[in-house]
Amino acid sequence: MPALEPPGESPIAGFVAVDKPVGITSHDVVAEVRRITGIKKAGHAGSLDPLATGLVVVGLGRATRLLRFLTDLEKEYVAEIQFGIATDTLDADGEETERRSMPFDVAALRAVLPDFTGDIWQVPPMVSALSVGGRRLHELAREGLEVERAARPVVVRSLTIEGFAPSDFPTARLRVVCGKGTYVRVLADDLARRLGGRAHLIGLRRTRIGSLAPTSTFSDLNEAWRPQVITMSDGLTHLPLRVVGKDEARLVRSGRRLPASVDGLERLVDSRGELLAVYRGAGGVGSAEVVVA
Repeated sequence: MPALEPPGESPIAGFVAVDKPVGITSHDVVAEVRRITGIKKAGHAGSLDPLATGLVVVGLGRATRLLRFLTDLEKEYVAEIQFGIATDTLDADGEETERRSMPFDVAALRAVLPDFTGDIWQVPPMVSALSVGGRRLHELAREGLEVERAARPVVVRSLTIEGFAPSDFPTARLRVVCGKGTYVRVLADDLARRLGGRAHLIGLRRTRIGSLAPTSTFSDLNEAWRPQVITMSDGLTHLPLRVVGKDEARLVRSGRRLPASVDGLERLVDSRGELLAVYRGAGGVGSAEVVVA
């Protein structure tokens, strides 16, 4: 059965694409959006570490039901990497664990990038929210424990060098386009290991999720927030659009099946362009995944 709107839910629904500053969590962003808007039902489409900056997509009201259609989209990051120095968290928030000079040049870095593009395997870091044996890895790490983690397949669509500073401890700026579940800090350290050393992130910025990019800074979140809300339909532009008439709209609102116009997901909107539901087509039949009207 499709997820239907519970009684008493906020009539305002949509997304806010917040540019998170360094030093706060994604949960802090959601809490501030709740405070400013007065809308209690809010959630995000993928967290960022406190060290990282950039896009956090916050769903408001009924739009929280649609966040799952954003979490699987490709993401783009700009990563600042310090080579030759390792930390226990693989980023600048951790304690230094190793220091060894790595005087390579940009050509050496460029030569190894193809080995880390496409379908690759990563071992998740200990400081992560993944669970092993019912415990979060970051909880075990805080207790000084390290457990074996199985490598997982991830997709890195592209790696581009945007800056490089040669030295005994080189730094590089890489633009990374990747799929769900990719740890950019693990990617940075794996690159360094291929070059004969270690590395950690000194900066990370998420520039987009799918086609969504930051449109609101954290300091912009004030009483004039309404124009910053992205409509539910505009937040799902990666899904094919289907406009339904009045009679079909009534069926959609009750989660009834329709003849499918595509195989896979599509967003159904009314004549005014307001999102009614996300449907999945298969075998010529469209079934409701989520109804938001």
